[in-house]
Amino acid sequence: MRGLYTILLLILSNSFMTIAWYGHLRFKDLPFFKNLGLFPTILISWGIALFEYMLMIPANKIGSKINGGPFDMWQLKIIQEMISILVFVIFTLIFFKTDQLRLNHIIGFAFLIAAVFFFRK
Repeated sequence: MRGLYTILLLILSNSFMTIAWYGHLRFKDLPFFKNLGLFPTILISWGIALFEYMLMIPANKIGSKINGGPFDMWQLKIIQEMISILVFVIFTLIFFKTDQLRLNHIIGFAFLIAAVFFFRK
């Protein structure tokens, strides 16, 4: 169960992270946010990122072997990176219709995941 909770928290955490990092690019489409400057945009993104941390920290704490979870540090990082890429791809395909997922993107993401995997012990 701890592994499942970890993965679910990481999915939610990465969803907030992706919105904080890239969601502001769509602010121009919302009337209230249309003319926001950089500083207010940063503050809003920090506010969204707070929820990312509120989910990421428990995910790592619950999932870590150090605290009785099923994953070592390397596994946690690999899982987090894979979830991060998956959430980013879904987010981009839904909210940024002008960007298309191409084979070279998929290959690049596969190399990133492979790099994280091979970086372990």
